Amino acid sequence: MRTASQLHNGETSEIVGVDLDHPSAKRLIELGFTPGQNIELIGKSIFNDPVAFSIRGTVVAVRKSEASCIKVR
Repeated sequence: MRTASQLHNGETSEIVGVDLDHPSAKRLIELGFTPGQNIELIGKSIFNDPVAFSIRGTVVAVRKSEASCIKVR
């Protein structure tokens, strides 16, 4: 299964889950990264960290390590 950190610029995917064992899982869910939501990778910073996603009509930047706990298909 792929993670959000593996998406390419402009690629859209559906969230299937969040790894609840990750320390930032609760924060990500509160930001709207919930199963069934579509996300699009808007851009990556230099060295690919942080990464910016479009979700629920807004742009949210998260660390690559946080994006790696978001499971997508």
